[in-house]
Amino acid sequence: MKIPQSEDQQMAALCKALAHPHRVNIVRFLIAQNGCFVGEIAEQLPIAASTVSQHLKLLKQSGLVKGQIDGPRRSYCVDPEALALLKQLVGDL
Repeated sequence: MKIPQSEDQQMAALCKALAHPHRVNIVRFLIAQNGCFVGEIAEQLPIAASTVSQHLKLLKQSGLVKGQIDGPRRSYCVDPEALALLKQLVGDL
């Protein structure tokens, strides 16, 4: 997981990843599903699958979400370590 070194930088990077309501929705959905395929996520939001993919890319870059390629499908899940870090940083605020 690539997260900047200082706690303020970590907090800023993770919060930036969640700075859009659709990305918050995606993270909530992944937590509830414990992982899923991109097509399932797109069905949950009123946006195009390509837009969901862009949001997932940003979440993955932040380290909050991990992705796996399974044939033609890509599955994503929340990284529990990154989520725990986010909770800790917010709690310490």
